[in-house]
Amino acid sequence: MIITQNKKEASNKLPFFISYFISDPSLFNNINLIFKKYNPNIVCFRDKETLNIEPLAKDFIKTARKSNINLVLINTHIDLAIRYKYDGVHLTSKQFNSIKKSKENKLFVIISCHTEYEVQLAKKLGADAITYSPIFYKKNKGKPKGIEDLKNIIEKYQDDSFSIIALGGIVDDTFVKQIESTKAKGFASIGYFNSI
Repeated sequence: MIITQNKKEASNKLPFFISYFISDPSLFNNINLIFKKYNPNIVCFRDKETLNIEPLAKDFIKTARKSNINLVLINTHIDLAIRYKYDGVHLTSKQFNSIKKSKENKLFVIISCHTEYEVQLAKKLGADAITYSPIFYKKNKGKPKGIEDLKNIIEKYQDDSFSIIALGGIVDDTFVKQIESTKAKGFASIGYFNSI
């Protein structure tokens, strides 16, 4: 799906340079402000704390549509993506077997990858894009990959139909500039969008 204001256009190409906001329950009260201040290309509804996320998922998609967000995803929940007409899903690294179902339902698919093997598998199974992480240090997220590893993965696997988005420890513009120096399609973050 192309990221434009016209949702009827279809392509697997993403624009350069992507800013991808992954939501967090602590930020839900400020979603409108975040959308206005940062104008992200992609947003993802993600809530691993609330037991019944359906009402929140419904509100999130409405807010994102009113804010003219180009691509609106939901984390892990293919059924809710279909029910509430999300553009796609962001799957976890334990959901590789859900790529096929997601694509059959015409959803844009991003999947989280942490190893080169996972990147290879995501591409083979037909994901549109991946987040590759952690690029920079983030507490409790393991050893950072670093910029050189990111460049290597991009060189080997990224093409016109498979995009690599950097994730992990990207909390301000100094980190964004380092990602921009690579050929990554963009960056994803929770923390970067947290200073409103």
